[in-house]
Amino acid sequence: MSLHANLAWPWRHRHQRLINTLRLVALAALVTVLPALAAPPEPAALRSQLDALLARAVPAPSEPGVVLLVARGDTVLYRQARGMASLELVVALAPEHVLRIASITKQYAAAAMLQLVDQGRARLEDPLSTWLPDYPGGQAITLAQLLNHTSGVKSYTGIRGYMGNPVRRDLKTAELVAEFSGQPVDFAPGQGWAYNNSGYVLVGAVIEAITQQPWQAQVAAMLQPLGLQQTTYDAPDRVIPGLVSGYSRGSGGLERAGLISMTQPHAAGALVSTVDELWRWNLALHRGQVLKPETYQRMTSPEGPHAQKSGYGYGIRKETLRGRPMLQHGGGIHGFKSVLIWLPAEQLSVAVLHNSDSAQLHAGTFGRQVAAIALGEPFPDGPTQTPPLAELEKLQGVWRRVGAAASEDRLLRLQDGVLLVARGAGRPQALRPLAGGVFVFEGSTHRLQAMPGTDDMRYFHDGEGEGEVWRRVAALPG
Repeated sequence: MSLHANLAWPWRHRHQRLINTLRLVALAALVTVLPALAAPPEPAALRSQLDALLARAVPAPSEPGVVLLVARGDTVLYRQARGMASLELVVALAPEHVLRIASITKQYAAAAMLQLVDQGRARLEDPLSTWLPDYPGGQAITLAQLLNHTSGVKSYTGIRGYMGNPVRRDLKTAELVAEFSGQPVDFAPGQGWAYNNSGYVLVGAVIEAITQQPWQAQVAAMLQPLGLQQTTYDAPDRVIPGLVSGYSRGSGGLERAGLISMTQPHAAGALVSTVDELWRWNLALHRGQVLKPETYQRMTSPEGPHAQKSGYGYGIRKETLRGRPMLQHGGGIHGFKSVLIWLPAEQLSVAVLHNSDSAQLHAGTFGRQVAAIALGEPFPDGPTQTPPLAELEKLQGVWRRVGAAASEDRLLRLQDGVLLVARGAGRPQALRPLAGGVFVFEGSTHRLQAMPGTDDMRYFHDGEGEGEVWRRVAALPG
C-alpha cells in the first residue's frame, strides 16, 4: 500500500511538507538497500580479463578452440580466437572463420516462420494439419506449440540408437518427418514442455509447405536484406570457404567428430555462421529490422503454464544475468558448440563458437561468464585455492536445502583430494575451491559459499540471486 493511501484526503495539502520529507527518507532508505550497478570495465581491463578467461577455456592453443565476440550496440569490444581450426592442416582458428551454430539455427527458423505470419501467409494458431494434413494428430498441434516446445511430439534425437548410424543418412524433409511421426507423443499438446528437435523439423516442413521451396531458402531470403551472407545452410555437397573442422574427445584423446548428415538437423540445427554475423543478427532482430513489434514481442515472451519454468519463447530463451534481463540460445552438434546472448538494456551481444563437442568447455556457461565480465560484475573466479584436507573432510555428508524434501538431498564426498557433489545417484560434479570459502561447480557458474558463523552453506544457481541455504542433515551413507 502506498504512503498516500494511508492519509485522509483533507490532510494532504496541510501536510505536504511532511509527505515530501517522508518521500526523501524513503528514497534514501531505498538507495541504501539497492546497490548501484557496477560500471563496465575500461577497454584495457576488459581485454585483460577476457584474454585470461579465454586462455583458461582453451589451455592448449594446439587443440580445438573458441571464437569470441563481445559488442555493445554497434561497437565491438572484444573479438578474438584461440585454438586450432584444423588439427590435420595445423591451421589456427581466426575470428572470421565459419562454424556450425547448431541449435541457434532454431532462432533463425522461428524468425523465418514469424515473417510468414507477419505477411499474413500463416497464423500462430494454425493447426499443423493445415500445412501437413497427413501428420498424425496434427489437428491438435498449433504452430506456436512447435515453436515453443509444447507440442509433445517425440524428439527424434531422443529415439534410442538414432544418433548413431541413422543420423548419417541424407534424408529429404518428408523422409525425416516419417522417422518420428509414428512415435508415441510425450504429452498432449500444450500440457507439458520438453526441448524438441522434431518440433523445429516440423517448423521447417511448414515453411516449405507455405513457400514451396526449401526452408533454408526462406531463411536466406530473410537474411539477404540484412547483408548476412555467411549465415547459411551447411549442405552436404557444398564447399563453404572458411568452414572449420569439428572434433570430439574419445578414450584415446582428440578425434574427428562423428559423422552426421546436415539434412537431419534441418531447421533445428543445420546453419553455419561467424561471430560477426551472429552479432549483426542480434542487432537486426532485437532492433526491429526482422519482425513487426507485436510478433517480436511474442517471440521473446514465454507463454502458457510452463513459461516460467522453461523461459522459452520462439527460438529464444528469456533468463536473467546478474539481475538483468537476458535473451539467449545455445547449441551443440557433432564437433561444435555455440551460444548467442543479448542483454536488451545494455545492448550487449556475446557470441561464442567452439569447434569441439567435448565436455571440457560448456559454451553457455562460458558465454555467461563473458557477459558478466563485460557488465563489470564478474562471477567469483580465480586461481584454485585448496583448503587443508581436514577442512574439506568436514564438508562431507548429506546436505539438504532448508525447507526441501529428502528427494533433493545432495551428497558431498571427498575423492582423491577433490570435493564432489551429487544429487542422489546422479553423476558427481567437482567443486573447485576459491578464496573466501567459495566453491565453484566445475564447468558452470553454480557456486557454494560458506556462511560465516554457521555450519551451513549457501547455494547460488547460475551464480544468481540470494541463494539457498544448505544444511548438513546426515553423515555419508555406508
